[in-house]
This record gives sequence, structure tokens and C-alpha cells, in this order.
Amino acid sequence: MSDLAPNDGYGVLTEPTTLTIQRFLPGPIERVWAFLTESDMRRQWLASGDMKMEVGAPFTLTWRNSELTDPPEDRPPGQSEEHSMESRITELDPPNRITFTWFSSGSVIFDLAKRGERVLLTVTHRGVPSRDVLLKVAPGWHSHLDVLVLRVSGGKPTTFWAAYNRLQKEYEQRLPA
Repeated sequence: MSDLAPNDGYGVLTEPTTLTIQRFLPGPIERVWAFLTESDMRRQWLASGDMKMEVGAPFTLTWRNSELTDPPEDRPPGQSEEHSMESRITELDPPNRITFTWFSSGSVIFDLAKRGERVLLTVTHRGVPSRDVLLKVAPGWHSHLDVLVLRVSGGKPTTFWAAYNRLQKEYEQRLPA
């Protein structure tokens, strides 16, 4: 069975400002939860940052996307080596759901559901303020989740930025103007 969920792994607009994207991951669910919530594991596919597992707890995520691959990739022109985001946990139901704020507006929900020996991860990014931002968010989540699938499966990702750039062009065609 494929690790990609419905829509061949592409995110879809489920509301005008809401992107939803899914992946199947090997279980158990507690291991996938650790990849979402533990800084050392999360930094392997998304961003580092310690989280106090408590509703209302603030935290900082720090991205270093060029370090997600083996060997590390050169970043494209205009992309910073590192960027950070202040956030706050708004909902917590271990190991099934965590929701937190995303920058100054919107939120991201990670839902986990057991599916036999696998786990269905659904990422819902709400409050995307514009199409320009959506065309960064959609290929970003897609690329990061592809890295997560490889990491959880014991693989080593060889590309992030090349995939992101390709996917940005594909989402430009897939998502409504």
C-alpha cells in the first residue's frame, strides 16, 4: 500500500482558507506522536523547538530546511538559512491531536488515527491569508510530510528544496486562483 493518502499526497482546499493534506505512516501511533511533539524528532522533518505539553503553552519552532536531507542541500536564492515562529498550543489530546497557532493568524491541526498497523496523519492548516501564502504553505507541507514519511520509515531524504520548487509549480496549477 502507498504511504500517500487520498489525492496522491496533494493538499486540497477544504474551505477557501483551509488546506488539508494527509499521509499514511507506519505505527505505532505513539511513535508518530513523538515525531510531531518531540523537538529532536520533529527537527528531522519540520522544525526544532521544545513544547510543554499543555494547552496555552507557548513555544518557538525553528526551521533549517537545508538540513533535512542527507547530504544537506543548498538553499535556493532568497531562502534564509533559518527562520523561527512563535506559537501556542490551543488543543491537546495525546496521541490523537495537537493544534497550535501559526504565525500571527491561523492554526495548524495534526490529527492521528490508527488504521491497522499504520497511522493516518491529517494536517489541517486554517486561516491561510492569501493565495500567495497558500502557494508557499501547500508545497511546504507536502515536502515536509514527504520527508516525515521517509524518516518514520527509516529512510533518508535526499531532496527537500528541489521537491518544494517542483511542487510550488504544481500547486500553482492545482489550486484555484
